Amino acid sequence: MTRIAIVGGGISGLTAAFALEEHRRAGAADYTLFESSPHPGGVLCTENIQGCIVEAGPDSFITEKPWAADLCRTLGLGDQLIGSNDADRKTYILVRGRLIPMPDGLIFMVPTKILPTGFSSLFSWSTKLRMARELFHPPRAAEGDESVASLVERHYGSEMVDRLADPLLSGVYGGEAASLSVRAVLPRFAEMERTHGSLGRAMLAARKKMPRSANKVVAPLFTSLKNGMQQLVEALVPRLNPGSIVTNTTVESIQREAAGWTVSAGLKSDHFDAVILALPALAAARLLSICCPELSAELAAIGYSSSITVGLGYDREVRQSLPPGFGFLVPRSEGKRLLAATFVHNKFPHRAPDDRALLRCFFAGSHAENIWQMSDDAIVAIVRSELQQILGLRAAPLFARVYKWKSAMAQYGVGHLDRLDRIERLRQQLPGLALAGNGYRGIGVPDCVRSGNEAAKQVQSLRP
Repeated sequence: MTRIAIVGGGISGLTAAFALEEHRRAGAADYTLFESSPHPGGVLCTENIQGCIVEAGPDSFITEKPWAADLCRTLGLGDQLIGSNDADRKTYILVRGRLIPMPDGLIFMVPTKILPTGFSSLFSWSTKLRMARELFHPPRAAEGDESVASLVERHYGSEMVDRLADPLLSGVYGGEAASLSVRAVLPRFAEMERTHGSLGRAMLAARKKMPRSANKVVAPLFTSLKNGMQQLVEALVPRLNPGSIVTNTTVESIQREAAGWTVSAGLKSDHFDAVILALPALAAARLLSICCPELSAELAAIGYSSSITVGLGYDREVRQSLPPGFGFLVPRSEGKRLLAATFVHNKFPHRAPDDRALLRCFFAGSHAENIWQMSDDAIVAIVRSELQQILGLRAAPLFARVYKWKSAMAQYGVGHLDRLDRIERLRQQLPGLALAGNGYRGIGVPDCVRSGNEAAKQVQSLRP
């Protein structure tokens, strides 16, 4: 029987445990999952406040990536999956203190419709001229990795970086376009530039190739669960062996032995044939610092960003006063501390009663670090002040919750994929070691589920 230690009880570690559970029942493997906090689940944490579903961590996942939804269906949650209300999808960008809707036809930041973009006040005329000239860019062979800001500025200019690329990526990664890797974050853009030159021309060509069916139901952009993302954890944990989950226990060290690994947690050390580190890369680096300093150094070089999410509930009058759509993004040039706000009651109508407005406000990176030491009341006061400036919202919220996540969002810097190649070569020199989590090839919930499954497959192939 193969004995496996899983270090980390977030969704990656839980998924790995679930993948191994069938083998445990068959007597082919046994696992122990170590979680330092009282409860597994990591950032998947939900509160029900006055009938509102308030997410402390991610509120949904990208529908296009199938792994999270597949896991939900396997767990019997298929009928609990809900899609975003894309019929009302509209996102605003704050420009000189005014909310400007993103024009129709923008795919991420690539314009594919001339008239909506041409008439939009989101861009200056000089940027619109650059968009027109961009359609004639020749194919360009990549000379290595570069930042997202570098690629976008080459095609559309610095205004596009400031008003679209940077705010969009801040909302996903909590990072800045100037430091995030094109190859890791937007590999499709790098490939489109190589094959077509023009991103706009490539996007139009891709749309032409898409099959058109009058009866085809278009999948929603985002998917979540009726009772919140924590519902996934609550369905998953009971499917695991209770005796295999050890909470309130921090793994302090792991050591490579001649025939496996010694894992030390609390006052106890135990032997395992394999170890899955389902942790942030920096935490994994600390555990590997003695047995593999070279691998540890590569893992420690993967940066992380902290984030703060603030949930606010309001009454019917506020709900009726808010603009339609999913919410707004704030470019750094606007000088605000807030990076984004979601109108949750519009994005997922199931998340709030008809007489409630539910807002979700977001800080990340230096914006979060600068207010990290403040009290919850002080952070809520900042949010209320900026919502008043942006939306004219003066009403006091019916409730407010502040959630802080220290170093939770991996930053895929320039050269990230090359670093992952080096990490993989070093990992293969340590039989029985697998890595999982958001530090590697995707930060969303589906990517974490996929990484947990892949880690389980890697250790299943071992023979004790």
